[in-house]
Amino acid sequence: MTINCKGNLIDLSQPKVMGILNITPDSFYDGGKYTKEKNILLQVESMLHEGATFIDVGAYSSRPGATEISEEAETKRIVPVIEALQKEFPESLLSIDTFRSNVAKECLQVGAAMINDISAGMLDENMFDTIAAYQVPYIMMHMRGNPKNMQQQTNYENLLTEILQFFSERIVLARAKQINDLMVDPGFGFAKNIAQNYELLRQLHLFQTFELPILAGLSRKSMIYKILGGSAENALNGTTALNMVALQKGASILRVHDVKEAVECIKLAKALAS
Repeated sequence: MTINCKGNLIDLSQPKVMGILNITPDSFYDGGKYTKEKNILLQVESMLHEGATFIDVGAYSSRPGATEISEEAETKRIVPVIEALQKEFPESLLSIDTFRSNVAKECLQVGAAMINDISAGMLDENMFDTIAAYQVPYIMMHMRGNPKNMQQQTNYENLLTEILQFFSERIVLARAKQINDLMVDPGFGFAKNIAQNYELLRQLHLFQTFELPILAGLSRKSMIYKILGGSAENALNGTTALNMVALQKGASILRVHDVKEAVECIKLAKALAS
């Protein structure tokens, strides 16, 4: 199972780590930490050194109730960061966490390698055309509504059936646009309550029916710390525990704040399976 990133074939039969770089002031865990170029470069250098294959850069906070910013503001925030990272780490594979096609386009033009869309094209009808034009890998996540109202949209008749149907439909549309490299993300925490998140994790293996790489984004989310008590700051151990479950259920990419621990988790899962 491979994806083509800027001419490099990345083999996802061995799971990989995607390091999170939030350059927003209000993300749920690391908001405000990485708004200056020096801090951004140091953090990316650290994540690459620890073994991240991808760096996922986001300039729009998608946490529940986050302040919405304009497309222009998102572009102005993220494009200079992509340019700086490309200059400092030209071999890095940068993923852009955006649901806006114009933001995606601007970032791809300055060297980004893939797009990570929390809406799977549902919030911007031009996204699929942009991905098709640039022929880059595309991560499609399941979400209902938008970040502001998604947590009021958790009333599923059958959670798994509806999410699997959602992806079936989006994949067909993407293939019709000649989008080749697709990945699916079930969207932990997006329009799902805690019980639904755990049901989704228990049944994550069902997503292998699409024969596409599965991305698991569990890192420090409230589904962990609301069970354990505390906050996102002390949810690393719980993240690692659930990352191991995700790997055993077929995850190909772990999207995380803490790269070293995720890389170790993958090594241990490989030893366990051998």
